[in-house]
Amino acid sequence: MSSLKQKITTKDAPDALPHIFSQAIVANGFVYCSGSIAMHPETLKIVDGDVAAHTHQCISNLSAVLKAAGSSLEHVVKVNVFLASMDDFQAMNSSYESYFGEVKPSRTCVAVKTLPFQTDVEIECVAVLPPATGKL
Repeated sequence: MSSLKQKITTKDAPDALPHIFSQAIVANGFVYCSGSIAMHPETLKIVDGDVAAHTHQCISNLSAVLKAAGSSLEHVVKVNVFLASMDDFQAMNSSYESYFGEVKPSRTCVAVKTLPFQTDVEIECVAVLPPATGKL
């Protein structure tokens, strides 16, 4: 492994499937989180519910990965949201808006043809590390 980047792994979020990428990488003061779907970390199954419930699970998974890296949702600067249908935009937003505090990160939201496990939403993010973490 290069000393310029550090792999982040936690059992509190689903493993990066199919094991060919990392849950996150810390590099140059940033945490780059891979996309998260609404998979429960223990069962490795998509949680029940609609896109709003799935959005909550995605963000919960990302929060666990950020915590393992020494950061948090509070430090997220960029979010990318992938939806299977833009018809789900409002429902996704209803869950999403309860996170990230007053200063929301920049965000892109696009519709894609398909997502892993035929789910309806996938979310990825980039966060900064707070100065006292001691991580790379």
